[in-house]
Amino acid sequence: MTATRNLPLVPAQSALLFIDVQNFSAHRKGAEFDGLTEQQFNEKYGWYFERLEAEVVPNMVRLQAGCRRANVEVMYTTIESLTKDGRDRSLDYKITGFNVPKGSWDGKVIDELAPGDDEICLPKSSSSVFVSTHIDYILRNLGVKQLVISGLITDQCVESAIRDACDLGYLVTQVTDACATYSQARHDNSISAIKGYCRQVTTDELLAELRKGTT
Repeated sequence: MTATRNLPLVPAQSALLFIDVQNFSAHRKGAEFDGLTEQQFNEKYGWYFERLEAEVVPNMVRLQAGCRRANVEVMYTTIESLTKDGRDRSLDYKITGFNVPKGSWDGKVIDELAPGDDEICLPKSSSSVFVSTHIDYILRNLGVKQLVISGLITDQCVESAIRDACDLGYLVTQVTDACATYSQARHDNSISAIKGYCRQVTTDELLAELRKGTT
């Protein structure tokens, strides 16, 4: 039998992971955008927020609801230090110059995608959730073999999670229209570059697959 990534989800062994869909980087008042004038904000992040609001976040909300209905585990990770001053965060994050303090509003998942009271949310302080959290241990305890990934930023933390998950033995599905980065070119380049590591589907395709599997 030939091994393949193109397998439909088995809900009992699947999880949906939202990456960094939080106030810090997905809300117009997030700390990542502090100090920008309205003109600077629109020039640098206008396209990104238009895409988030018109397509990506609505698709994420639909994914969340569809996976809950199908009894697929729904999980979240957010950039958030374990300390208020961020002394525990990665060297890369220190060099980049941002810190999301422990317990801060910026570290919370956006309201539109608020986690349920029994859903897992993991704070991370590196690009890959697999480096700075114990998510691999949790997924194995949950019996997860198939991981669906949606989130921000397509060519940064999303790519990092996909590569690490694949290397650790998970079958990964990326929902391409439920991810975003700062330009169409960057998004398209990332989707093309990472396709050798994962199955890629749209939100509609994944939801149709889940409906078919539960009928």
